[in-house]
Parts: sequence; structure tokens; C-alpha cells
Amino acid sequence: MSFCCGASMIGTKGTLKHFRTHIHNVPIMFCPVCHRVEIHYLIENEYEILAEYAHGDGAAEVDFQEYVEQEHKALLENCVNHENEDPMDVVLSQIDMALDLLSFAGQIGDKEWQEQLKKRLGTLNGRRNKLRQRRTSV
Repeated sequence: MSFCCGASMIGTKGTLKHFRTHIHNVPIMFCPVCHRVEIHYLIENEYEILAEYAHGDGAAEVDFQEYVEQEHKALLENCVNHENEDPMDVVLSQIDMALDLLSFAGQIGDKEWQEQLKKRLGTLNGRRNKLRQRRTSV
């Protein structure tokens, strides 16, 4: 499981840009709080090789799935949440984990970590409120 700034990252697929080449369907990890994106650690080497070849060939777009065989289940096993889940469930899960971490940070007396987690909780709470508002206005 990958963590970023007090939240667990969400497993998904995305498009990444390598110089002038767009590479689609790359397994990535996405932070719902700070929006940081990481290439999934199981395919980092394959991504780098494909990106270099595609760039060298002058390709504008490449589909990662067409060139790299991958075991989808293994890629997402270490993800707590996935993009196809209900957004409200994802946010609530992230809030629960951040609250657990906040409790632990308090037990070990780490004030700086507590402050960081409180900021993350504020961001996640804002997202939860927006999702609730969208659901009631539909």
C-alpha cells in the first residue's frame, strides 16, 4: 500500500507525458489529497523502457496496454481504494485511515505529524462535503 501526506494512494490508470509522447493506460497511484501521481512500482521499469523507445521513435501517443503484458490483479492488490469505487466510500475510507494515523501520532507525541494529518483531514472533509452537496442537488 502506498501512502502520501497522510492518505493512502488510489490505484488507477492514467495518461502520462514523457517529453512529447503521451502514454495512455499506465497503472498509477494517485493521492486524493495532494494529487501526487506515481507510476505503480511493479511496472516502473517497463514504463521507462516503453517511454524511451516511444520518444526515440517520435511517437505522439502510445497505449501502455498494447506493449506491456501485466497482471491487473497483482497491480491493485496493495491499493486500499480504486478509482471505480464510489467517491464517497473512497473519501470516508481515507478519513478513517487519517483519523487512525492521527490517534497514533498523538500516542507517540509527534506534534508535526498531527498538524499535517489535521490539514489532510480538513481537505478530505471539504471533499466529503462537496460530494454530499452534489448528491443532494441532483
